Amino acid sequence: MVQSAAEDVDGYLAEVPVERREALTRLRQLCRAELQGFSEVMAYGMPTYQREGAAEIAFASQRQYISFYLMRSDVREAFQERLAGHDMGKGCLRFRKPEKVDFDLVRDLLRATSGDRGPIC
Repeated sequence: MVQSAAEDVDGYLAEVPVERREALTRLRQLCRAELQGFSEVMAYGMPTYQREGAAEIAFASQRQYISFYLMRSDVREAFQERLAGHDMGKGCLRFRKPEKVDFDLVRDLLRATSGDRGPIC
């Protein structure tokens, strides 16, 4: 699944492959717990978390991996050392297997995103 036509995140999670559903549900739970003041919406065919209409976090089930989108360049820079050992594109942290999702890192990235405002790429 690259882009979903689901109208909400519950619908999105219902259509992801069963072997990824638990990891994606846990990502959602972390986002909802840590991103106070953010809105959960479907944008670009994936669950997205916005503050004042600007997307800062998203995640998706891609063909080959689970992606976690971190749109804040300041947070990426602050976590540069911890991100160095991971498969990371410009703003996309990729986990090839659901059991490899680093939930501690994700939680820390979410807390840093939530704690302050910064530039969005």
